Amino acid sequence: MTKGFFAPAVAWKYLAKKPITICVPKEERPAAPRYRGFHTNDIEKCIGCGTCGSICPTEAIHMVEVDLPSEPGNFNRRPAIDYGRCSFCALCVDICTTGSLKMTREYVHIDPDPESFFFIPEEKGIHSREMEEGYARDESSDLLELQRVVMSLLDAKNRVKSFVEMVQGYSKEQAQHEASRCVDCSLCREACPANMHIPQYIEAIWKGNEQQAAREIYRTNPLPEVCGRVCTHNCETACSIGNRGEPVAIRWLKRYALDAVEPSSLARVLKFDTAIEKNGKKVAIVGAGPAGLAAAYFLAPMGYQVTIFEKQDKAGGVMRYGIPAYRLPDEALDRDIAVVESLGVEIRTGVEVGKNLSLDQLKNSYKYDAVLLAVGFSATRSTQIPGSEHPQVQQALEFLAQVRDWVRNPRGQVPRVESRLIVIGGGNVAFDVARSAARIQKFQYGKVDVRLVSLESREIMPADLEEIEEGQEEGIQILNSYGPRKIEIQEDRIKGVSLVKCLSVFDENKRFNPTFDENDARFLEGNGVVEAIGQAPDYSLLPEHLQKELEIVRGRFIASEDGQTSVPWLFVAGDILNGPDIIHGVADGHRAAQGIDEFLGKEAEAPKKK
Repeated sequence: MTKGFFAPAVAWKYLAKKPITICVPKEERPAAPRYRGFHTNDIEKCIGCGTCGSICPTEAIHMVEVDLPSEPGNFNRRPAIDYGRCSFCALCVDICTTGSLKMTREYVHIDPDPESFFFIPEEKGIHSREMEEGYARDESSDLLELQRVVMSLLDAKNRVKSFVEMVQGYSKEQAQHEASRCVDCSLCREACPANMHIPQYIEAIWKGNEQQAAREIYRTNPLPEVCGRVCTHNCETACSIGNRGEPVAIRWLKRYALDAVEPSSLARVLKFDTAIEKNGKKVAIVGAGPAGLAAAYFLAPMGYQVTIFEKQDKAGGVMRYGIPAYRLPDEALDRDIAVVESLGVEIRTGVEVGKNLSLDQLKNSYKYDAVLLAVGFSATRSTQIPGSEHPQVQQALEFLAQVRDWVRNPRGQVPRVESRLIVIGGGNVAFDVARSAARIQKFQYGKVDVRLVSLESREIMPADLEEIEEGQEEGIQILNSYGPRKIEIQEDRIKGVSLVKCLSVFDENKRFNPTFDENDARFLEGNGVVEAIGQAPDYSLLPEHLQKELEIVRGRFIASEDGQTSVPWLFVAGDILNGPDIIHGVADGHRAAQGIDEFLGKEAEAPKKK
């Protein structure tokens, strides 16, 4: 009772105190150092991922287009903030994938225009004067997990002893953990040539639904077992998390999803319609590589009778005869091919178009309504330096094919690998050669002696960083910024390679045009050489009249976006259209299937001549 009676008197002590009045906006009370005021955003650093808008609890942020170029890993949009809704919680700052979004100590904003509370933050915010930085993210508030889950990998000492697959794959717990790092920004999807539904399948993995993940993957990519192992993973380069940490392991998650689904149940999981109504049209595909298999996968459900003609004994192209088994085992490739065949696609192996039968026969005698060329780059390029014609100088693709055949049949002849091998080239194929040779040397001689010579410096080597690092772990020695001048021969045996310093690889127009310092020369001893400087197409299968009608520039066909050539019934896809790359081949095959369907649909609708 006493406290309640005298409580009003507590305020009497303030009657004699001078009131504190702030005359806004002329006078401001200083804000605390970590005050959460208005935002600033470094427009150049921001990538438009939209993560800030996704996490905003009051939906005060949405993305608007700005006058900036859109490119892989960077959308041409930036966050706009409605301060009528903003609660100044700073979650947007805590999750910003680039660190471009910050908050200031500014809290005063006077403007007669109510729309001014809705703006795109820039470096100086909404005022013309500089604003002091306020709240900033720290380790305790960072909402992103920046380190990826480490993929199990055979150690170099053991993996160089065999061709056993060296990447072990994620467990369910590891995959879910890694999937939880994704912020669903879709930058990865935009960077993927096949435009895969990446955020959707990652979310399915996170929820523990591998079957749904498989369905999302197969919507655009019929070769996920392959791409889950050897894709160039442009998607990871664009991953927004990679701006402050390690990108999400998108490739490994794709592999996990398919490894987790029993192959025998895959057709049921994918809900394939086995009773596809045929439309009476036939399509021939030449080449059972990535582009050819992808095109068949998308054409068959449309009702087309699809036949693939492959000159090798088995389907797969470079995936089977080029990529080493320690990166891509046959079992994984076979599972992908089985899915394509389950749709009713016929694959005729051991049939070389241009030799066993011609393109004209496919069109005129066998009555195929359209033909797709997806033959890949099957020929190899030579340095053509003196000595390169020596029989002990091998070419990359032939060597890798021999190695794959030996791995399948270890009792057969071991591929020829000299005790001191020199590999000329700096790309992934050169490392495939070097690492395969190292394994054979270990088997035959008990030690590795492989040296790889690259025109490019370490900084611009075209090989993937993981290839370079893993190759060095396995004993590969790398000599950068040198080019071969002559393969030295003595008494009909290779003694080594004469080299000169490479000063630059490309000219001012970024075209391949290396320059050398002839005064900086050295000799590299070795008794064997493999050239791995690139691949080339072989167009001997084209009849003479088609060679005159078709336009080919620097080894690649000039065709429409969907691969249609100047000969309407002839389409092209893969290496011969866009260069060697598996995921680009898959994308080309998909577009070609759509183009063929459109072409044959229009042809069917065209009025018949009387």
